[in-house]
Amino acid sequence: MTTHDIQPGPRNLITDVAGLRVGNAEDFRIKTGTTVLVGDRPFVASVDVMGGSPGSRETELLAPDKLVTEIDAIVLSGGSAFGLDAASGVANSLRAQGRGFRVGDVTVPIVPGAILFDLLNGGDKDWGRNPYAGLGERALAAAAEEFSLGTFGCGVGALTANLKGGLGSASLRLGNGHTVGALVGANATGMATAGDRANFWAAPFEMNGEFGGLGTYPEPVSFLESSRTKRDYANPVANTTIAIVATDAALTKAQCKRLAVAAQDGIARAVSPSHALVDGDIVFAVSTGLRPLEDEIVDVMRLGHAAAVCLTRAIARAVYSAAPAEGDIVPAWRERFGG
Repeated sequence: MTTHDIQPGPRNLITDVAGLRVGNAEDFRIKTGTTVLVGDRPFVASVDVMGGSPGSRETELLAPDKLVTEIDAIVLSGGSAFGLDAASGVANSLRAQGRGFRVGDVTVPIVPGAILFDLLNGGDKDWGRNPYAGLGERALAAAAEEFSLGTFGCGVGALTANLKGGLGSASLRLGNGHTVGALVGANATGMATAGDRANFWAAPFEMNGEFGGLGTYPEPVSFLESSRTKRDYANPVANTTIAIVATDAALTKAQCKRLAVAAQDGIARAVSPSHALVDGDIVFAVSTGLRPLEDEIVDVMRLGHAAAVCLTRAIARAVYSAAPAEGDIVPAWRERFGG
């Protein structure tokens, strides 16, 4: 396999993995939103958590030793604990479609989810009724192969230490025919750029100028610069990177777990500092099972590396694509650096 064999898919989105769709729903007054990943059919999934402050739903059943082997959708949402209700809206809609885990005469959609903290980002949070179930329903209804990046879905209210965060995605097609993709809500306590410069930490992994083509910053970056967090910029310590990586390779639940573990490196390459006590840093891994493995050990290793690379690129694309909006408490990359 040569480097020329490995390129992004035609959309450079997680939906380059055939059979997957993504939907977004937003409330720009609240400065929040929800993103849903759904498949044409149920898919195998697992999860890994590296941050110290995760917020999630139904992640325990994704452990390799648990009963359920396939799930119906995954929800990434803003709203902190309130946002977990977005998965209820998705589950209700899927049940109406007849989708879910059959238990006798009952159908129970299995919809794990994760949330990021966006309650202190300048939006109007004085809602009378939790809005997230409705956002989940809208996001599922909007699910398609094409979707927007930046200030959409769960990325609407996302912030990094010094710049707006957002929704990001990226993909790779490997030389053996497998496709890998990533989807992320980038809301880290750390920075996606090399200090207060325009260059992204993810620059060594950039493909086709997808986040500006600036390359790496040519000088060393000091420890103090690379360790700045939202606290250093007088922003609330309100964080979490939540992500999904997916492949069409036929993986078991245990292999999906290893895919999620490997993909966590993508966060570490794109954000500094990462995996902090105040981050959630949850990565789901999904297999649609459409293409068999050729060499179980080598293929799973290669898929893990590809997932990490895709997640690194997706985080940079999220920040690069974010749009400025009234009431923002930090600037967007394009606003600050003229992109």
